[in-house]
This record gives sequence, C-alpha cells and structure tokens, in this order.
Amino acid sequence: MKVSPKALKYYARKTLRLGGYFRRPGDGRTQPDIPASVLLWAQVLGYLLRETSFLAMEGLSKSGAGRAIGVARKFGDDALAYFTERLAAEQTRLALSRVLERAKRNKAFDEGRFIGLALDGTGAGRSRKARCELCRPFYNDEKEIVGYHHGVTAIAVVGCGLTLPFDAEPYGPGDCEYHAGQRLLERAVGHLGKRFADYVVVDGEFATAPFLHAANDAGLYVVARLKDNLPELFAQARQRFENTPPQYTFWDGPDRIEMWDADDFDPWETLRWPTVRVFRYRQHKPDGTVVDAYWLTDIPTQRVGARTLYRFAKNRWEVENQVFNDAKNRYGLEHIPHHHANSLVLHWLLIFLTLCIERLYRLRYLHRGEHPRLTSIELLRRLRLSIAQPAVTDTS
Repeated sequence: MKVSPKALKYYARKTLRLGGYFRRPGDGRTQPDIPASVLLWAQVLGYLLRETSFLAMEGLSKSGAGRAIGVARKFGDDALAYFTERLAAEQTRLALSRVLERAKRNKAFDEGRFIGLALDGTGAGRSRKARCELCRPFYNDEKEIVGYHHGVTAIAVVGCGLTLPFDAEPYGPGDCEYHAGQRLLERAVGHLGKRFADYVVVDGEFATAPFLHAANDAGLYVVARLKDNLPELFAQARQRFENTPPQYTFWDGPDRIEMWDADDFDPWETLRWPTVRVFRYRQHKPDGTVVDAYWLTDIPTQRVGARTLYRFAKNRWEVENQVFNDAKNRYGLEHIPHHHANSLVLHWLLIFLTLCIERLYRLRYLHRGEHPRLTSIELLRRLRLSIAQPAVTDTS
C-alpha cells in the first residue's frame, strides 16, 4: 500500500472527514492572500515530518515538492505566525472531537471493552523573558525567577490500544493544573457527549469532591490516585490493607501484581458518594523494584473487577508516555514556533491533531487485512522517501 503525504492528506480529508475543517478552520485574517487550507496542512505535514519550526515549514513550501506534499503555495514563516495568531482554537477542538467520534463509529476502539479518558498536565516551552500572557515564572532553590515556561493540561482517549490526545487547556500565572483540568473535562465532554467514554483516570490532586462530582455529572466514573491529600481515607485504607494478605495475585508481563480491593469505605464530609471503593496494587518488577499505589473509585464491584481496575489505573501513564513524551521528543511540543498565546495553543492542538491522524492512519487504516502495523519511525521514513527527488546521473 502506497504511503505518501498526498495519500495521508486524502485519508484525513475523506475518511476522517476533515475536508470542511481544512477549508474553514476558523481563520480570523481579514484579507488572506494564502488560503487557510494551505497553511493548515503545511503545519500538519511539518509535524508529521518532524519539521516543527515555522522556518522549516517555510522550507517545505519552497522545496519544489509542492505537488508531492500537497502544499500548493509558497509562504514565509511570518505568514504562519500571523495565521496562528488569528486562528480560532474552538474550530480545531471541534475537529478533533469529530475525529474521535468518527473513529468510534468505525470501531477503532474495539480492542478495549471500556473507553477511558486521562487528564494530566505538563510544562511546555521555556523562555528567558515573559513574552505572552501564558508565561509562568519558574524558580531556583533560592526562590529567584530564572526563566519562564508554559503550563498545559491535556486530555486523551486511553485504554483501547490507541492513545489519542484531543484537547489542551493552558494555564497561566495565578492558574493551576487543577482548575485547567476542570475546564478541560467540562469542554471535552460537551464536545464528545456523555456516552462517548466510560471513565476518567486522574492523579491525586484531582481527588476532590468538586472534581469527582463534575465527572459524575458528565456521565463518567472516576479512578483517582489516593495520596496524603485525603489523610483520613488514606490512613484507613493503609491500616486495613497493610495488615492483610493480598486478595488477588496475577502477572502483568514480567511483573507480579498483588492487589487489595474494598468498596465499603466511608466518604469524606463533602463527597456525595454513598461509599468509596479503594484498591491498592503492589507491583514487583524483575529488577527488585516495588511500586505500591492506592487508588479510589466509584465504579461498582459488580461492573468492574480488581484486575480491570488495575488496568484503568495504569492507563493514566498513557497520557504521560504516549502523549507528552512522544509530542515533546518527536513533534515539537516543547518548541515555541511563535511566542504568542493563541499561536501556542494552536501549536499544541495541531500537534494533537497530527498525532490523531498519524495513529489512526498507521494503526487502523494501514493495518487493514494482513498488512503489519507500521511503527512511527517506519511511517516517517516512507513519507520522506515518497517526496525525495530521484538523483539524475549525467552520462554524457
């Protein structure tokens, strides 16, 4: 099966039905000379080819391979800066949600019985000086400002053999990951609908009554890390589980897992759950490392067993490994192509759109029939080879 930028563009426009979005992505320019579709696809293609700066994308447009890569016009990096400053983020967020809805209808998530969402935050893009409203100071051990960075909370589909990030919420000075996560979850469920996913998995800082209630109101069960931020519940769980042998023992690859599970803990005063289910896993790795973690949830015991809960908890790491690590090391999430608040948000969202297109194309579309799954680097090599100009030997 031929792999090329034009074939991938056709897949995005037709199979994922992004053609309307590429034509009308929410362009805020009043008198555009270069069509929005050209600049938008050039950015997606740049991320696909790991050419993540606007200057590199300008080079692609002027490389002479316009027909091969589907970029019909030449442009400068300043055109991308001007374009992303004025591009509406909401249209891209809606496009990402429609991609997930299309993927679900096409059974892309059928490898898992339950569809999960994972929320997590990270820092992305550093600078020596504050240059936009999203710049957050960071300090050394002497509490001196040594630079600025940007905070962003992301949400992704997890637990289905396919990790797809689909929205990002920045937080600037005076804001925090927790509040950004609340805004993000509300918007994400509003775009996808209450029946899209089954649960949301989060770290311990989200284990508060307001967040748990908001997730329930959005039609989601919650799996949250239990730490010292809930001292009474944590102490009760430790007292019960650490004095009894594990209820379940099983293997997760080379790791031996021990688990404890009980659904009759009392809720704290502000939590409206009738009871709290707490589970603990102790993971023994081959090198002798032991990982001991406590979690809380409202998923009924009769609906999900302990082993499945363990998998739900582990799915939280997908957003760390398959989203943040991948996006930073391969797709330029740490890079600041243009230091402007709206441009940065679009930079993050378009990286997520690129990841969704690339993974659905590589792991689902190309995997039809007996075709083996390509790795990310194999797809990159094929894309680069498809646009390479053949060498002409002068034999005269």
